[in-house]
Amino acid sequence: MSVPDPSAPRKLSPLRIYIAFGIALVAIIAWTAAWFWARNEAQARLDAGAAALRAAGYEVAWKGREIGGYPFRLNVTLTDARIRDRSGWALEAPELEGQAFMHAPTTWLLAAPQGLTFVRPVGGPVRVTGKLIRASLSHLTNTPPNLSFEGEGLTFQPAAGAQPFGLQAAERVEFHLRQAPAEVGDEGGVWLSVKNGKAQLSGLLGRIAGEKPISIEWDGRMSKISAFRGRDWPGAVRNWTAAGGQMSVKRGGLTAGDALIGVNSGTLRVGPDGRAVGVLDVSLRQAPRALGALSATGTIPQDRADAATAVAQARQDGDVARATINFEAGQTTLGPVAIAPAPKVYEPN
Repeated sequence: MSVPDPSAPRKLSPLRIYIAFGIALVAIIAWTAAWFWARNEAQARLDAGAAALRAAGYEVAWKGREIGGYPFRLNVTLTDARIRDRSGWALEAPELEGQAFMHAPTTWLLAAPQGLTFVRPVGGPVRVTGKLIRASLSHLTNTPPNLSFEGEGLTFQPAAGAQPFGLQAAERVEFHLRQAPAEVGDEGGVWLSVKNGKAQLSGLLGRIAGEKPISIEWDGRMSKISAFRGRDWPGAVRNWTAAGGQMSVKRGGLTAGDALIGVNSGTLRVGPDGRAVGVLDVSLRQAPRALGALSATGTIPQDRADAATAVAQARQDGDVARATINFEAGQTTLGPVAIAPAPKVYEPN
């Protein structure tokens, strides 16, 4: 009994092949057109944003611009990019890279592969380099938009003739800014973390920290965040303060060697002199030793150091004292004792 030969497979007709190739070609052409439209839109929005910032008093410039990434991304590269506000703060980068995917064109990843420089109005430029310097920006219609910064293996080098910067290096730095949920209201969250930093500290913490690393944690909520806008940093802070804005501190702390300042809670705002105003509930470790260092270096008079030490010792449980730090009338007070000027948020004009 013989087995019949199987039927020969049917060949696709040339028409079907042509239709398939035609559909693919149309899709490629449509996607290419969409990519070029998105490229032109990104370029137009970048130009419009720069023009709006210039109209608000900022200096915005770059030497060169390239936009690529076809077919699935938008890659924007700016060379010698710079932005500066009226108060003198500036940010510069020899190369700034931005990337967004075509399916999420409002979510941008930013990187500074050659490092960046920030310029202080009084202190001068500080060059920042590291293994990783990147940021992300999304939800641009939120107030504030979602902003995250991440740096690893960072070094901070003041320019020749510039004033020293408190941080020399850090294993990791993170910063996050978010809009609060709608049910919370007009509020933004601020998170800051510095891990294993090498600092140039003096006075209160310098002699205790020595060569040991420092770490910083901060978790705060800013009310009336929509009012935090202006022609420059001082203007934005003033507008925010005038609207009743303040920061509610949820958690914070600074560890420097054996010294610890842990912030349990508090509320801060900014006075007309540009200095912080408010009160923090804190935990202090090695407080008597730190205050003794302040006195020994002449940072505060001996009688004030003794009085502050007595306050800390009276509230001490083990090696940790629970106390309040007040910022008022331009002074920082530990309990009733003035120990230092209040932190300055901006320089009054």
